[in-house]
Amino acid sequence: MPIPRFMLDRTALLVVDLQEKLLPLIDGAAGVERRCVQLIRGCAALGVRIAATEQYPAGLGPSVAAIRDALPAGTPLESKLKFSACVEGVRRRLGEWGTTHVLVCGIETHICVCQTALDLLDAGFVVGVAADAVGSRSAADHAIALRRLEQAAAVPLTVEMALFDLVREAGTDRFKALLPLIKDPPRN
Repeated sequence: MPIPRFMLDRTALLVVDLQEKLLPLIDGAAGVERRCVQLIRGCAALGVRIAATEQYPAGLGPSVAAIRDALPAGTPLESKLKFSACVEGVRRRLGEWGTTHVLVCGIETHICVCQTALDLLDAGFVVGVAADAVGSRSAADHAIALRRLEQAAAVPLTVEMALFDLVREAGTDRFKALLPLIKDPPRN
């Protein structure tokens, strides 16, 4: 079986449901938010396509300010009621972009992130889950979800692993664009 590698021209980032009323309840919320911002900014600097979702924003509020500020202008933001972020608008964009690999970050690991990753895997995508950029209210739910996703063939990554996998080598303009985010990651 070939080892999944994430390539700039085939990869998209999907940011799942980092919203005002839910994020504060997440175990390690500040770290999850900080790592999501780092991944979004890194992907934006590398030209990786980004889409984002909000679960029932009328009830859970909009995405938190740090996420809204990090998303590049014009980033598609889909409202949804399904737990999976694999909704029609997201699927359509992934197809239009020629995406074969999807990196996923957001909340909650055991619900929306898990169902999203499983739906993407079912649809034939290679899926990477940034384990340090996803979270749940319960550490146990988070840990079991990551195990389930790995067993289902999702690739476990950290934010830095994902970004360096996309860049591949030092000394390039792309590598230099990432250095500030690696040396001084965003703080909340």
